[in-house]
Amino acid sequence: MDVSKRNVGININEEGLAGIVVWAPFAQNLQLKLEKSGKRIVLEKSSYGYWQQLTTDVKEGDQYKFVIDGTLELPDPASVNQPEGVHGPSAVFDLKRFDWSDNNWKNIPLGQYMLYELHTGTFSTEGTFDGIGNHLKHLIELGINAIEIMPISQFPGNRNWGYDGVFPFAVQESYGGAQALMELVNLCHSLGLAVVLDVVYNHLGPEGNYLGEYGPYFTDKYKTPWGGAINFDDEWCDGVRNFFLENALMWFRDFHIDALRLDAVHAIRDFSAMHILEEMRLKVNELMKETGRVHYLIVELDLNDTRFIKPRDEAGYGMDGQWIDEFHHALRVTAGGDRNGYYSDFKGIEHLAKAYTDAYVYDGQFSEYRKKKFGIKAEGRPGEQFIVFSQNHDQVGNRMLGERTSQLTSFEMQKLLAVAVIMSPFLPMLFMGEEWSESNPFQYFVSHTDPVLAEAVRKGRKEEFAAFHMSGEAPDPVSEQTFNNSKLSWHLLDKEPNRTMFEFYRTVISLRKRHPTLRAPNRKNLSVHFNESKNTLILDRWNNQDRVMILMNFSDIQQAITPDSQIKNWVLLLNSADRAWKGPAVPSENLNVQIDSSIVIQPESCLIYSTTHV
Repeated sequence: MDVSKRNVGININEEGLAGIVVWAPFAQNLQLKLEKSGKRIVLEKSSYGYWQQLTTDVKEGDQYKFVIDGTLELPDPASVNQPEGVHGPSAVFDLKRFDWSDNNWKNIPLGQYMLYELHTGTFSTEGTFDGIGNHLKHLIELGINAIEIMPISQFPGNRNWGYDGVFPFAVQESYGGAQALMELVNLCHSLGLAVVLDVVYNHLGPEGNYLGEYGPYFTDKYKTPWGGAINFDDEWCDGVRNFFLENALMWFRDFHIDALRLDAVHAIRDFSAMHILEEMRLKVNELMKETGRVHYLIVELDLNDTRFIKPRDEAGYGMDGQWIDEFHHALRVTAGGDRNGYYSDFKGIEHLAKAYTDAYVYDGQFSEYRKKKFGIKAEGRPGEQFIVFSQNHDQVGNRMLGERTSQLTSFEMQKLLAVAVIMSPFLPMLFMGEEWSESNPFQYFVSHTDPVLAEAVRKGRKEEFAAFHMSGEAPDPVSEQTFNNSKLSWHLLDKEPNRTMFEFYRTVISLRKRHPTLRAPNRKNLSVHFNESKNTLILDRWNNQDRVMILMNFSDIQQAITPDSQIKNWVLLLNSADRAWKGPAVPSENLNVQIDSSIVIQPESCLIYSTTHV
């Protein structure tokens, strides 16, 4: 595999010739049919199931389909552009035509990432990549330096979370397509923002999924909750593996994406001698060596298994980091959230304390929810390998009504949750709108055109919520109103208390960035003390002579906390209950504090002390 160029689909070379490569191992003959003229171009069969041709008859912008065995006309599985949607013809798009201006861009060190997850369709009024670009200055003002975009591979219709994509290489047309995505990434880099793209390599959506017509892209050996499992280790898997390796390389090389977030890799089944993720790591390393750019691979993983994030020389797959839902679950229960479904495994503040120190809550103990011992210890893995959050698309959108934290907790608790995440020894991630206490929900939505499939989605949602013992009706995921209800309310930034919440978030993020102890995701130099009866926790972090002490009160009454510290003189950096943040406490005028006894902390609030001014 030549990592310097795309080796599947249609690609225009430097001489203007169109190189065509299609993997269809069972086809007897294969042709490309131009939609406008009807002309057919015969492809020649090569080794290992590939068909190829080099021609002057195919130009930029031409719409086409492939014809398998003379009768079956289908879009290109490696199409970059689907102008008429998943059922329409593909269109030739020259990936080299964009005039990039980010030659001096250098990816931000992973340990400095301040992440912000967003959904293109609901982030802005426009619901496009241009709409994202219009709000980048807001994110910079907030202190964000990396945006994480939910999947944008072509899906059926115009409304979808993105996890029903069926053309892994094609950029969703309703978002603006490939050209607009390139423009957005170029703009982000000019403003100092890294771009993380969410990709799905464990399944494809049901509508418009034509890959199986070309070859054995799927296997019956395994199952996923969302559809057929990708064939990474069964017969003819080499062509499938190459297809997805090419996809990852394309995002990095041709779209200048800085990091990929790989969705639910625990659902990728691969018993090959080299796991597909490890091979992806090798290919990305090869690309980085060639280009001089740095790219990260981050996984969503429902397994507390460090094999995924250990480097290859430690018998790992070499992923750079992972989401850890367990931090979220422990934090949510600590803040008074329901303890049903998978939340039933979490004991609140005891497990939150463990998450701060150990990253994984379950690292070998028996899980009542899973009915087995679960996980291994994350010893030796640095804090920058773990991404934490109080909200994300799953934890909000997979609630029956899609309520955000703003609808479930008090204003004071929202501030406390922000501090709990941003002051952690991990990489913090915000979910779009939480920084101003967005009140609109983020609900699950699709726009399938098949009524049988649409009804199946409705039924599936009901069955999912039954596991959480929820009553009532979920919003119709097929309704356009459900999608519109999930759009951000940008006008709230000019209102109170939303503006105060934004300023609070901005202050806390700034504090993390400028304080030498807080800006390093150091898991080693910290201690945690909690009081279960009071629902309070002290997070103590240090770096050489600098020390930060974060006192958190998750209860709904005042609590007295006695720090276990030999240091007497502290500087108060932040009081979330201060009236400046619309809290109940008097202004914190005296910043120099002597701590030699208990400290009274307001309900659902926090105090941050340091041994140094910042």
